[in-house]
Amino acid sequence: MSESPRSEQEIRRLEELEQLESRGINAYPYAWEVTHRARDVLAQFDDAEHQPRHDDSDGGSPLVVSMAGRIMAKRVMGKASFFHFQDASGRIQAYVRRDDLPDGFYNEVFKRLLDIGDIVGVRGFAFRTKTGEVSVHVEQLELLAKALRPLPIEKETDGQVYNEVSDKEFRYRQRYVDLMLHEGVRATFVQRAKLISAMRRFLDDRGYLEVETPVLQPLYGGASARPFTTHHNALGTTLYLRIADELYLKRLIVGGFEGVYEIAKDFRNEGLSRFHNPEFTMMELYVAYRDYGWMMDLVEELVEFLAIELHGTADVRVGENTISFRRPWRRVPMFDAIAEATGRDLRGLDRDALATAANEIGIGVESSMGSGKIIDEIFGATVEPKLIQPTFITDYPVELSPLAKAHRSEPGLVERFEAICNGKELCNAFSELNDPRDQRARLEEQVRLRAGGDEEAMPIDEDYIRALEYGMPPTAGLGMGIDRLTMLLTNEQSIRDVILFPLLKPETEAAASEGAETADTEDGA
Repeated sequence: MSESPRSEQEIRRLEELEQLESRGINAYPYAWEVTHRARDVLAQFDDAEHQPRHDDSDGGSPLVVSMAGRIMAKRVMGKASFFHFQDASGRIQAYVRRDDLPDGFYNEVFKRLLDIGDIVGVRGFAFRTKTGEVSVHVEQLELLAKALRPLPIEKETDGQVYNEVSDKEFRYRQRYVDLMLHEGVRATFVQRAKLISAMRRFLDDRGYLEVETPVLQPLYGGASARPFTTHHNALGTTLYLRIADELYLKRLIVGGFEGVYEIAKDFRNEGLSRFHNPEFTMMELYVAYRDYGWMMDLVEELVEFLAIELHGTADVRVGENTISFRRPWRRVPMFDAIAEATGRDLRGLDRDALATAANEIGIGVESSMGSGKIIDEIFGATVEPKLIQPTFITDYPVELSPLAKAHRSEPGLVERFEAICNGKELCNAFSELNDPRDQRARLEEQVRLRAGGDEEAMPIDEDYIRALEYGMPPTAGLGMGIDRLTMLLTNEQSIRDVILFPLLKPETEAAASEGAETADTEDGA
């Protein structure tokens, strides 16, 4: 991206930088000692009094602090002024007097050459003003970074108010500005970090081993999705960004580990929407000697635990609904759920009958769709959006689940469940298929579907089948999307609000199309 023309404000700030440097002031020094954060200082004061709380041992002396942060507001007066600065913990007021600073600094530097957005270091003592606001009386002030771009403000163009501060396009592209201006945005990503940390703790406490598997793979698999393709020059071979971790993690179960998990980036070459980003974070867990019924119990326990860790309660407000993650969750076989929603029993119908049923419901069917895909489309249109409280949908058609074990009592089905909440899939899990003969037949069927036009069908992974031939114990497997789980537990409506740097249309293309983002499609898993 080429450098855009400078605005008048940016030109002025560059001139201010030159003036600072001509005065011998380094506008970008190397370090500053920080002893207190804004939240720490505010916590030292009792709301009922005008003085900070002190231990008896300090004799009531002032609370001396050394702090740093970005200037967010500035109120310049005669011989004394106020400004607010913000660090990672919050915002606090600073009080600065001409006579406390070096000769000429207040009038020539602070008043003229420091701007909103500049990062400064302050040393002094904390006190409460006559109006009751906790502040820092500044005895030393140093510029730590000159901001050459002004923070965005509400502005009017042709009678229309345009506010970059709330414009989603601007905020996603310049997330650094979004984080500066919106404490709630920072809080969402703190919650995301807490969620992942708590998930690790939950899994580690049960003895499961966190591992790492390849991102670049010679053959993709473990999900129905189109991959990103790249080329390794030294080996002269095509490689794929992984679409799932599953097949490598199950190789580790074959190798003798009895419980492994990975929290990792996966990549699927699909469209963008409020619920889809081609680069996303997934937690996958595989536990030997367990089945999908046991895994349902674990998922209930895990999500309830995470809700309580983040909110102190298992009842969480999401949009207009209060969702209860308390155990147990409802469990409904897929065909029963469709029958409840449509009044149609689809069990045993062939592909043509399923296509007819779909058309009658108003769902289009493409020639490349097999029976399982049609059933999935019907489910997605008639059932999934209505499932607000967490619900396990179980027992899927075998065509939809080439890596799941055949159902022990229902021919044509597999032991698979998805947890659906707030109208979207939260996780996917199986009793894992460990019969190498059955696995080969399933993958060969995937090859036939691919030849028929299904670009998301899986290829045959001969090494994975070879691993199964050495023997894999009965295993339960789980894939849980971290991004969607974070959306749910932070009450965010778009996946872009829980990914720090979501994928967007290139900026030049977006500008050419008047700021429009990529189409809000529903492609992908």
